[in-house]
Amino acid sequence: MKPVVAITGKSGQLGWELQQLAVAFEDRYLFIFTDRLQLDLSNPDSIAVFFEQYRPAYFINCAAYTAVDKAELEQEVALLVNAKAVEQMAICCELYACKFIAISTDYVFDGDGTTPYKTDTVTDPVNYYGYSKRLGEQLAQQNNPSCIIVRTSWVYSMHGNNFVKTMLRLMRERTELKVVGDQIGSPTYAADLAAALMQVIEAQEKGNIHSGIYHYSNTGVISWYEFAEAIRSFAALNCTLIPITTPEYPTPAKRPAYSVMNTDSFIRDFNIPLKQWETSLQACMQLLLK
Repeated sequence: MKPVVAITGKSGQLGWELQQLAVAFEDRYLFIFTDRLQLDLSNPDSIAVFFEQYRPAYFINCAAYTAVDKAELEQEVALLVNAKAVEQMAICCELYACKFIAISTDYVFDGDGTTPYKTDTVTDPVNYYGYSKRLGEQLAQQNNPSCIIVRTSWVYSMHGNNFVKTMLRLMRERTELKVVGDQIGSPTYAADLAAALMQVIEAQEKGNIHSGIYHYSNTGVISWYEFAEAIRSFAALNCTLIPITTPEYPTPAKRPAYSVMNTDSFIRDFNIPLKQWETSLQACMQLLLK
């Protein structure tokens, strides 16, 4: 009997990319993709019912409350989805001997760093979204010590809402565009992360068992402004880009100024090389510009 791989958040960027990738693994795994209709994370009882029915061998939580600014106002909802639901997933995975893989974020850090954050760097989120995700991490590890938490950053895809697609649209509509130039990080192509997560499962199947917190992103360090420049170049657009500072673009939720994470342990434990951000951006852009 094939191991069941359950994946939440099928409508999100990472969940969508995993759906595209699943076809290549259907001979070895039975995939179940869920959204709010199949698994309501705002109702923790539904999680236990789901596990009783499907009894997955692997459970990847790609679902999250990701509206960073709205989270400042909708704190209860963010906490329910990003922390309390994750706690229930962790409990159920432990109960059913299911490997739990939870996706987290660079926003658990304060953004005051100057060197890549390690997995054991003290977390100190600067907004409520980051707080709710950090609490989710803590509850996952407390209730399921064998879980894997993968923090990622600046995720984009040809699917859903993201910086790359927004920049493409705005640069086609406008002759001039201001982009924040003092927030630094590493982009992550969701298709690359999806492939890496399947390799993690493959490693588990072969007895390469690991747990704990890991960091995953494409390699390279850039600002949002430099990211926009690369998007403009690949798309051959003529929009003038103007770098601005964070105070010049105020938002309800504070953003970390520095989001670069050290990915060494992920590369070492799972033997997965990471792609350069330019290479991955070009691959995504080729699909978007077809």
